[in-house]
Amino acid sequence: MSDSSPAPTPDPTPAKTPAPTARRARVRAPELTGRGGWLNTGGKQYTLADLRGRIVLLDFWTFCCVNCLHVIDELRELEEKHRDTLVVIGVHSPKFVHEAEHAAVVDAVERYGVEHPVLDDPELATWKQYAVRAWPTLVVIDPEGYVVAQHAGEGHVHAIERLVTELEAEHAAKGTLRRGDGPYVAPEPEPTVLRFPGKALLLPGGTFLVSDTTRHQLVELAADGETVVRRIGSGERGFADGAADRAAFNEPQGLALLGDGSVAVADTVNHALRRLDPDTGEVTTLAGTGRQWWQGSPASGPAREVDLSSPWDVAWWRGKVWIAMAGVHQLWTYDPAEGTVGVAAGTTNEGLVDGPAAQAWFAQPSGLAATEERLWLADSETSALRWVDVDGVVHTAVGTGLFDFGHRDGAAGQALLQHPLGVTALPDGSVAISDTYNHALRRYDPVTGDVTTLATDLREPSDAVLAGDDIVVVESARHRLTRLRLPEEAVRVEAVAHRTRRAATEVVPGRLELDVIFQAPAGQKLDTRYGPSTRLLVSATPPELLLHGEGAGTDLSRALELNAAVVEGVLHVSAMAASCDDDPANEYPACHVHQQDWGVPVRLTEDGADRLPLVLAGLDA
Repeated sequence: MSDSSPAPTPDPTPAKTPAPTARRARVRAPELTGRGGWLNTGGKQYTLADLRGRIVLLDFWTFCCVNCLHVIDELRELEEKHRDTLVVIGVHSPKFVHEAEHAAVVDAVERYGVEHPVLDDPELATWKQYAVRAWPTLVVIDPEGYVVAQHAGEGHVHAIERLVTELEAEHAAKGTLRRGDGPYVAPEPEPTVLRFPGKALLLPGGTFLVSDTTRHQLVELAADGETVVRRIGSGERGFADGAADRAAFNEPQGLALLGDGSVAVADTVNHALRRLDPDTGEVTTLAGTGRQWWQGSPASGPAREVDLSSPWDVAWWRGKVWIAMAGVHQLWTYDPAEGTVGVAAGTTNEGLVDGPAAQAWFAQPSGLAATEERLWLADSETSALRWVDVDGVVHTAVGTGLFDFGHRDGAAGQALLQHPLGVTALPDGSVAISDTYNHALRRYDPVTGDVTTLATDLREPSDAVLAGDDIVVVESARHRLTRLRLPEEAVRVEAVAHRTRRAATEVVPGRLELDVIFQAPAGQKLDTRYGPSTRLLVSATPPELLLHGEGAGTDLSRALELNAAVVEGVLHVSAMAASCDDDPANEYPACHVHQQDWGVPVRLTEDGADRLPLVLAGLDA
């Protein structure tokens, strides 16, 4: 392939005057800059001027963020439908230190099947220029180089589709739309046995079952962990039951052996729980519809009728399959006897809050391991190791919240992890932690309360499984299983601590106006026939930061009072708005949910802002 895409050609469509529309707000788009350079362009570097005449959609994302991964999948159909007018550009804006490594971004772009150009912006230069406050954020730039819309969170593709269609007609009529092939250049595939494997399971016969995530398959490996016995799944992204060669998965992850000898599979991007019969290779669906769960959807019921959201791992515990539902920050269960699913723990709010299951907060639970008395979980976005006891109470062993992470051993109260994805119960009652972004295997001992390092120089370990006296680690970014002897003594490492790379927003102590900006898409309105269609939930870490304004309400604006005695903290804001087609003649209008959670680090200063605008959809006037 050449290093540059063909020059776009003028739109041959006869110019038609579009239907009159309300005057659209426009702001000149800042330039795209990122020290890491461009990926998926065949080596060519781009500026906004190079893209003039095209509609540009910037997707500000980071690869740790499950909501960002949802958006990548939401955009696939839109990209295909408007491939000659729309250029999607992923602007990778890291949260964790590891995500600022260029090689890690290269891996993530392949791992998640990103089929558009990506700008690697490790210093958040473009993020700051566009005043972005949340992952993911989508920004639409018209063919003349002006920002015309911004959306935070998921569920906005229908609105962007309408806007793109309007912009196509408007700029075709003006002569400012140019059609042509986009700048995307696919990377060459690598001939490895596994490609970014996710999780592994030791089968009773001594072989390993591995979720070969990026290739949308399960792979059975011989006891040596290298020789392929068979592949299960067509290898194409899809959702189909059937024999081993016809079944289809979509980025599968977690695996758990069930009592009847079958295997439960967390089919992550299909939002489903699948079942593999290891004897026949037959794949069936246990739970999920293939659709993603949204606020307001049923959270319990017949398993095949309830939507799920990015199930990342599974474990058999106390007669049920427990599901790490990363996409909604909860734990769910599947009851095989009843054929039902339901929420077991978590509120859908993202954060670290212990206590009774119904009140606990999680942040992308991604790894599970069961013992008789505890269900251990790797809570990735809070860089935490947590557990659920038999009474349904959630506890934290290691970790403090969304923004503190690092590699520090010692007493659990001050130890640090960095985005762990896996946890493994060890024979002595301790647990091994696949400390993914630290490239390490860590150990927590509940008896001593200490954290140690078992092994380093692993590349993005995402899971580990016991095999005799060895522990076999899924080295996801090295595309292999690595066998280690369980060491008697821990490895010494130099302690490091980090905070999220985002700069804190400076705000005044005392009264702070919080405004969530939401403008319904063209042709839609907030539907209040059955009550309020908006929701706002506000809290803070530490709780003492917020003197007034905490809790839930239906107004998207709220006056907060911040405690001058608390210098720094995080405001947690969750907003939801439902818009419906604005057509009085339609008795059953189509409705869409727009939702986003923000964790906004703030620093209180007398020179700070007295208003905090957060854009859910639209532009802040």
